[in-house]
Amino acid sequence: QVQLQESGPGLVKPSQTLSLTCIVSGGSITTKHYVWSWIRQPPGKGLEWLGVIAYDGSTYYSPSLKSRTSISRDTSKNQFSLQLSSVTPEDTAVYYCAGDSTIVAVTTIPTQVGETDFGSWGQGTQVTVSS
Repeated sequence: QVQLQESGPGLVKPSQTLSLTCIVSGGSITTKHYVWSWIRQPPGKGLEWLGVIAYDGSTYYSPSLKSRTSISRDTSKNQFSLQLSSVTPEDTAVYYCAGDSTIVAVTTIPTQVGETDFGSWGQGTQVTVSS
């Protein structure tokens, strides 16, 4: 069973870049057909998918956040990372990383997702954007 753990600062100032890392254990992020996503849940709202990095290193982002989002990986550490630039208080949310081996086409991942859309989830980390 793959396990994921998010890490990063819990407080980010407006206009700065939010940076989070997801450490994966129990499996390799380069295992064929696996895709690794970042998802967030703002207070009182549903789960919003931000983007994905696949086992081959290819990436795809939510169109609404594409200009501010970057996902990268470090295969030597078996981890992948999120960077969200120019943050505002509206980016305050619980951020999750998730993995799945059954998604055929990353371009079909909807912006609003549910817990069952991904097989493995991290526990989530609260990020607050405030001065």
